[in-house]
Formats: sequence, C-alpha cells, structure tokens
Amino acid sequence: MKIYFATDVHGSEICWKKFISASKFYETDVLILGGDMTGKAIVPIIAQGNNIYKVTLAEQESFLNGQDEVKKMIQTIQNRGYYPYVTNPDEVDDILSTPEKSDKLFLEQVLLTVQRWMDYADQKLAGTGIRCFVCPGNDDMFEIDKVIESSKFVENVEGRVVQLDDYHELISSGWSNPTPWTTHREESEEALRERLEAIISKARDASNSIFNLHAPPYGSGLDDAPELTKDMRPAFAGRSLMPVGSHAVMDLIDKYEPLLGLFGHIHEGKGTRKYKKTLCINPGSMYEQGMLHGAVVEIKPKKVGNYVLTTG
Repeated sequence: MKIYFATDVHGSEICWKKFISASKFYETDVLILGGDMTGKAIVPIIAQGNNIYKVTLAEQESFLNGQDEVKKMIQTIQNRGYYPYVTNPDEVDDILSTPEKSDKLFLEQVLLTVQRWMDYADQKLAGTGIRCFVCPGNDDMFEIDKVIESSKFVENVEGRVVQLDDYHELISSGWSNPTPWTTHREESEEALRERLEAIISKARDASNSIFNLHAPPYGSGLDDAPELTKDMRPAFAGRSLMPVGSHAVMDLIDKYEPLLGLFGHIHEGKGTRKYKKTLCINPGSMYEQGMLHGAVVEIKPKKVGNYVLTTG
C-alpha cells in the first residue's frame, strides 16, 4: 500500500487540486490530508465605478479594468489561500461597522469554498477506487465538518480509527495543544492526551498503525517555529526557533510506537525523524506560494518501506 500525505493547505485552491491529483500522479492508493484546510481572511475586490475595481493583496494595491481582470484576480486570491469577495464601498463600510456581519460573511465564504472542494473531489475521484481522508485542524471551524461529510468520496476521519488494509489502521485527530491564537480545535496537553488515548483505544493494534495527528511531537525537530515577541511578531527577524509541538503526542508515540506518524501544524517543520521504531514525517507547507509539500510512503505489513518528501 502506498499513501500520499499533505497538510496545512489553508484555503489554497490550487493546493487542494494538486492534492486530489496526487494519488494518480504518484500512483498511491490512499490520500490523507492533515489539518488546517481553511483560509484566514477575505480579500475584497471593491467596485470603483466605470468597471474599475480596487484590490489589496499582500499589501500591494492594484486596480483592475474589466471582468476578465477581476476573474484572474479571483483565481490568484483563491490560489493563495484567501477568499475573494466582489463588493462596493457602501457594503464594505457596512460590514466593517458591524463585526457580526464580517464574521457571518467569512463563514459563508469558508463553507462555499469547502463545498466547491468536495464537489471537485467527488468529480475527480469517482470510479478511481482511491480512498481520500481529511482531518480538520485547529484552525478549522467546526461548521466545515458537515460539508465534508456530505461528500461521496472524501471521508472526515476526525476522532476515528479507519482500517486501511488487512494490517494497518489510521488513527486521526486534528486537535492541537494550545497556541498563541486561541484557535477552534486546541486544548490543554492533559485534555489532548485524554482525547488521543480515547481514539487510540479503539485500534486493534496501535503498534502497527499510522498516527495522523495534526500537532507534531514536542522536541522532535518537526515542531520548530519562530520564537514570537509579546506583540506576536517573530523575534530576531525570525531566526530564533523554538519547539512548540505537543508533549502529549510525544508521550503517545513513546508509549505505542506506531509504524508511522504523520504531522503538520508547523509549516517550517518540514522533515523526517525516526523515534524508536516510529517514522515521523512533517511535509511542511508553502500554500501561499501555491506549492504543495507532501510525502509518498510505502506501507508494508509490519514496517514502513520506501518514502520520499515531495514538492509540486
């Protein structure tokens, strides 16, 4: 059995499409997407009159002339992991003056995008026999779960143990240890340990399983992120790194020694580590550049075979 694993696409349309195509390209049997599927912000495209629109992307303001340029900009924004929204100055003022409207609009755009992704996956995966598993991460709103569950060929595996073949089970959770941003699916190390233990207890043979956990193990080298100042900016121009992974996840790797651990969450933590008999992988993320980092892993009855990190 061969699997393809990627994570942290954060709303990037092109990364999602690459992920769905990866199984055919790399000739794998299974697709697994770790947590953090959704984007972080709306980018308004504001009508100025006379078919001219203004947009600010990556702190660069530009003006669009006509619908063709608007369509191209919409695609650019989607590929970078944001949500384009064509609007006008009056609506912008109304939304900015009412936080509830801003939150509602953001949720609407998130759900529309996830639905579009599920429709795309259902079209591309139909008749292929490829199994596709996703697991929302700490940054993902709970409302997306029902949208995923409406898909015919994409399975939401949060909190589940899935039988992959006669030998291997997939144990998944997108919850993380606490972050500075107080995200949707994060909790204390103690609560996270209890959550993960409850999932693992459902497995027949945890030592021959795959742990698909969003938070990487603490101190593994797959969890090194830029140290932040009190105002949430990278310290020392981002050159100072510190481990921010989960102690609970490391303890459970140590306890159960699964064949394979698949992690994400820390975009800069790209790499592989062997801990006891467990191969741990964090493919990293460069979603804003439209690059999909991933890993192709061969799984044999009692061991991990060949594996390679990919970029495309």
